[in-house]
Amino acid sequence: MRSALHALGFRFRKNHRIDLGEGRRVRPDVVFPTLRLAIFVDGCFWHGCTKHRSLPSSNADFWREKIEGTRRRDREQSRWLEAAGWTVVRTWEHDVPEPAVQAIVDVVGHLRGVTPTG
Repeated sequence: MRSALHALGFRFRKNHRIDLGEGRRVRPDVVFPTLRLAIFVDGCFWHGCTKHRSLPSSNADFWREKIEGTRRRDREQSRWLEAAGWTVVRTWEHDVPEPAVQAIVDVVGHLRGVTPTG
């Protein structure tokens, strides 16, 4: 996804830490700082994708809680960013790159005030 965005001429920061104050730090996968756009590409295992997730059979309770904790953190970080005026885009690692990239291009265009025709 990052390669496709870069090939389209987009410049961004990867894994850039955003300090929101009060000990709230977030590190999105792709960040457009001037547009206040944070993009996360969530991995199926660690973020609990319902399509592709399969919990290990050994120590299942540990893994269930670990992944649920990650999901809670994801929701919390999205809320923090949105409350601070950021736009948040979340996509799954299994998403086909082209539609995910097009969705990001559309959001960037919207934030820049560019209409689809111009």
